[in-house]
Amino acid sequence: MVVDAVSAPTATSSRRAERSARTVVFWTTTRRAIRSGVVWGYIIGIVVASSAISYTRIYSTQAERDALAKAFGSNNATAALFGPAPGLQTVAGFTVFKSLMTVMVLGALWGLLTSTRLLRGEEDAGRWELLLTGQLTRRGATGQALGGLGMGLATLWFVTAVITVLTGRISNVAFSVGASLYFSLAQAAAALMFLAVGALTSQLAATRRQAMTLGGWFLGYSYFVRMVADAGVGLHGLIWASPLGWVEELQPLTSPNPVALLPIVGFTAGTVALALQFSGRRDVGGSMLRDRTHARPRLRLLSGQWALSIRLLRPVVVGWVVALAATGLALGLIAKQAGGTVSGSSVEEVFARLGAPGTSAQSFLGVCFLIVAILAGFMAAGQTTAARTEEAEGRTDNVAIQPVSRTAWLGGRVVIAVVVLVLGGLVAGLSAWVGVAVEGGGVSFTTLLEAGINVVPAAICLLGLGILAIGAWPRATSYVVYGYLGWSLLIELVGGFGSGSRWLLDTSLYHQMAAAPAVGPNWTVNGVMVGIGAATALVGIASFRRRDLIEL
Repeated sequence: MVVDAVSAPTATSSRRAERSARTVVFWTTTRRAIRSGVVWGYIIGIVVASSAISYTRIYSTQAERDALAKAFGSNNATAALFGPAPGLQTVAGFTVFKSLMTVMVLGALWGLLTSTRLLRGEEDAGRWELLLTGQLTRRGATGQALGGLGMGLATLWFVTAVITVLTGRISNVAFSVGASLYFSLAQAAAALMFLAVGALTSQLAATRRQAMTLGGWFLGYSYFVRMVADAGVGLHGLIWASPLGWVEELQPLTSPNPVALLPIVGFTAGTVALALQFSGRRDVGGSMLRDRTHARPRLRLLSGQWALSIRLLRPVVVGWVVALAATGLALGLIAKQAGGTVSGSSVEEVFARLGAPGTSAQSFLGVCFLIVAILAGFMAAGQTTAARTEEAEGRTDNVAIQPVSRTAWLGGRVVIAVVVLVLGGLVAGLSAWVGVAVEGGGVSFTTLLEAGINVVPAAICLLGLGILAIGAWPRATSYVVYGYLGWSLLIELVGGFGSGSRWLLDTSLYHQMAAAPAVGPNWTVNGVMVGIGAATALVGIASFRRRDLIEL
């Protein structure tokens, strides 16, 4: 009896431990995916809310809305870049036009980054090998990881839906709850499909970098085909050959078309099925696509820790620089025509309130360069979280045991990030000048180059805050940088259109930034922001040097 009494709880504990071991991949993936889903859902929600609210503040009369629709409603160039805009006379139509394409690309990037990191990235790090020595199979582990990724996607959708529904409750926005939920579903659709794409490329490729490259090519294909379909060249039928086109065809808030959900669901289910099938047919660490067994060694940028950091960051940096170049070019191409719609409307007053007086292309670019500043902010946040990820995944340990101090390692990452931000600002300004020159907008090369540099100090300030978080509160790094980035954007776009509390407006990085090229950069304020970024980075580096390395 005594033996039975003792053995019973022991057997129960053993069964619980066994069940826990069998679901450890699901719960680990869920925890990390939910954290990411909260941050990105918040960012996507802010993009939607700022688009809707800013429209009600800027275009307050029907005449102004009609003028906007006349200028951009049938413009093939803007349709190719941002999607068609048939309903610019309404809050709903403008919100879809302004935010849906941005949200689609952000969601697709989140899906690729998250799925490849939590599938192929975990396998590359060797953590799955220990789990698969037990009763857990490769296919079972992949299925659990996909379930965890689904929980992260549900979190992203929920956070986005809450913000969208609350925005819709504002009287002059007036989205119904049902329309808001459907819009949130459309916003999450690209993330859903590219989570599946990332899961598939994680089985096809031998490394996470290769998996991201394959997924990135597919995203590029999807955007290019959709762009051709919307360019007004008689090929609109191609919209059904692009996953991004399927999301566009959902037509949320304007003319809902739930039939477009069929290819989205079918594509996702088929891609997930292939990922599960391939995961059971390959070895741990292997790939479905044959990897070269022999290759010439590539030893460039392996001469020291600075060179290694540049080599590791190079693919991401190239992607961000290309995005800044494309954004600058797009803004430059539409600046002249857009500036002409400002004259004589309340938009002119709003632009003046935002620090961009006048009715020229220069004034329009002064407001729209905020987009470039936001991209630069994302670049700074990404550089910060990349440094934290290296520590969390244990790769910093290999550097720390070498004759390289922690100060030199983190300080080197800061210097590289600053150089990259300056390069990105210059490229954005140069690309905008090219676009303006093509359309004859009349803005000088020097003016636009200064406008590109003007976006850098706010990004440096955000970078310094992120480095401080790495040193003092490492596990909250992503929350700190992305949270403050979202807050700055919200305060500038929402508070900036009204009177607002002065001290509240001053908490936004973007409210401190002069609206160049509409006005000259305020180099004194820019210097203060750079100084704050440098000071917080130094404190963060000092704190990092004194604390233990912390993994996930």
